[in-house]
Amino acid sequence: MLAADPAASIASIAAEAGVDRRTVYRRFASREELLAAIHISRLEAIESAIEDARLREAPVAVALHRYVENIITVNRTWPVDLTRMLADDDIRERRDRSLQEVDTFLRRATDEGLLRPDQPEGWTAALLPQLMHLVARQMPHLSAPRAADVVVDTFLQGMGARQSGRTTP
Repeated sequence: MLAADPAASIASIAAEAGVDRRTVYRRFASREELLAAIHISRLEAIESAIEDARLREAPVAVALHRYVENIITVNRTWPVDLTRMLADDDIRERRDRSLQEVDTFLRRATDEGLLRPDQPEGWTAALLPQLMHLVARQMPHLSAPRAADVVVDTFLQGMGARQSGRTTP
């Protein structure tokens, strides 16, 4: 509900959840506290998704697919943007650590020949989240594994290492 209407009131959130607003206020003292809890939950889910993908240990193609599938699930489960929480230093630091872990993985994928090394600095890291966000929001009918197939295929066709014999138009 907050993804669709970031200004949604506690009363409307409670009504959508099928509870009285007093029930929400027993758990969260304010709307800001509720938003903070949602953002923390999303961040924890992202951290868990990265850990589960085994970006440092798994073969790069396997880790890429697992990471994409996990993040699509996070995006669908917690469809709120973290940017409002980035004013909090602890949250921003945790998010930055997650981004560094993914950047390290993308460098590994490039070094191991899965991704093209000839792209501008930061392009690969900027493109992948956009593809995951797009499929999570625009293609809810696709299961997370199938959505990950679409994203990984699209990503590798555009960012993948060129195969010998294949030419670019």
